[in-house]
Amino acid sequence: MDPLSLFFLSVIFLISFPSAVYSFGYLKNEASGKKQALALSLLVLFVAAMVWVVAARNLVVFLVAWEIMSLVSYFLVVFDSTQEKSVQAGTIYIVMTHLGTAFLVIAFLIMSKYAHAFDFASVKAACALMPEKTKNFVFICLFIGFGTKAGLVPLHIWLPFAHPQAPSHISAIMSGVMIKTAIYGIIRFVIMLLGVDSIWWGVWVLVFALISCLVGVVYALMEHDIKRLLAFHSVENIGIILLGVGLAMFFLSLHLYYLAVLSMIAGLYHLVNHAIFKGLLFLCSGSVYKATGTRDMEKLGGLIKNMPVTAACFLLGAMAISALPPLNGFVSEWLTLQAFFLGAGNVGSAGKLFLGVGAGLLALTSGLAAACFVKAFGIIFLAKPRSRQAQNAFEVSFSMKLAQVFLSLLTVVFGVASGVVIKLLAGICAFVLEVDATQMNFSLNNFVLSPQPGNALYLSPPLLALLIVVFGVFAFLAYTFFGNRKVRVFETWGCGYYKLDSRNEYTATAFSKAFRIAFSFFLLPYRKTQKIRESFYHVKSFSYETHTTPVFRKYFYDQILKIVFRSAKFGRRMQPGSIHLYLGYIFLTLLLLLVFMHKF
Repeated sequence: MDPLSLFFLSVIFLISFPSAVYSFGYLKNEASGKKQALALSLLVLFVAAMVWVVAARNLVVFLVAWEIMSLVSYFLVVFDSTQEKSVQAGTIYIVMTHLGTAFLVIAFLIMSKYAHAFDFASVKAACALMPEKTKNFVFICLFIGFGTKAGLVPLHIWLPFAHPQAPSHISAIMSGVMIKTAIYGIIRFVIMLLGVDSIWWGVWVLVFALISCLVGVVYALMEHDIKRLLAFHSVENIGIILLGVGLAMFFLSLHLYYLAVLSMIAGLYHLVNHAIFKGLLFLCSGSVYKATGTRDMEKLGGLIKNMPVTAACFLLGAMAISALPPLNGFVSEWLTLQAFFLGAGNVGSAGKLFLGVGAGLLALTSGLAAACFVKAFGIIFLAKPRSRQAQNAFEVSFSMKLAQVFLSLLTVVFGVASGVVIKLLAGICAFVLEVDATQMNFSLNNFVLSPQPGNALYLSPPLLALLIVVFGVFAFLAYTFFGNRKVRVFETWGCGYYKLDSRNEYTATAFSKAFRIAFSFFLLPYRKTQKIRESFYHVKSFSYETHTTPVFRKYFYDQILKIVFRSAKFGRRMQPGSIHLYLGYIFLTLLLLLVFMHKF
């Protein structure tokens, strides 16, 4: 175990332990005793496989562990095999994950060919002498292989299918930990073994990371299924993590080692922060599903009254993922922005423009994420219940609440104590980038963050937290002594209507309409309407639906599927069942081999 492996090992157990505690309450009364034992066994094997992945020091051993992790996660996705959607999601997931594994096998075979061995030390020594074109090809293969598991756009197609269908505690581990093993792979094999020699590698990673940020958050804004919404936010946050990693590669190739370490700190910090708040949000969504039996936000509402603990935990997770101070998501995104700004002052004009655009897109992503979770929390927990399931909701069991509260506290701790965390990450990042970080000070006295010594820019998360607490206490006292003096209660004015009910409430569809219009050039929205008339003048009912076009599936993956099926139909003609034709194929193959051997 080296520092990088120990860091990822800590993240694995930090999320897996509360998820395992959560599972006891979540699976109760949902499955038989045998199925609960099977679920626990698969969970243990899943965690063990991820530990094996980050502990491996041999290419073959790594691939075996990677494949076990993929297969066990597939069985967890199709755990509820009675539902057709689970089987479909599992099929898409297993196809995509093996596509990524195929690219990893190609890269590993090339690396082992030059090393004449499979251990990491020999591979690293051989990669230093590898020709540039070969090195570039290996980088592309590694990026596609690990990018598929990470859910980078356009390789993200499996993620919004698989995460919603898995049990919620498994979704928390898959989103919080499993997709991060792909980040581990990029850091380990691209930066540490292959070595970053070309500046375009960092630019390549940054471009795909920025695309993933925007595409993920825009699609999340359109979703009404809680878990699909969270799955698309995983795409967004993987992009933010890779912004830090890509910036580190970019600065490393320019020999700007201080900025490279700062960027890697930002990336790894957001990695652990995302694991915490996304694990929390998936557990909260599982509690909502457990209490109501639905994930459709349009059928929820008013849950804050019956589920106050879950509502409070979801609110903390929503604030953290929206990068609001002083929670953990704010600190890591702030560090990423500082890496962009400081980097722009140390590169040429083209680099300044590129990094400036990247910083702007990251800020836009954060704003859209905040809007998305205003919608999610407001529609799910506030106002009146929109269905009988929401009206009859109940708070979940103690084990489920315990896991949620634990991760909620971590969102605060990792925000307020960011100075201590950054000092630990600085040593890990210096080890990864092979630079000396003893003179690099990113925090002062564990209370104040300073991205660059001598710069007038500082951030103190503990002071921010203290100010917020003081303001809250002052507001509470002011309300207690002065707020109740002249309070008059009236019903909400409803434009002349009386007896308002849940049908008059804002909907998730209405909330996202402005964003659907703003991004219509990409979302390609369309409508379906249907009128049923009793007579020419009287409409009995009117239905209205609005949908967005799944661009990547329709124009990319569906086209690939058409080519595959056409090729299969053509291949069927070559197999008519004639033994004479098959013997002819063998004879023709032998002739070609003889010609090939004669020439070469």
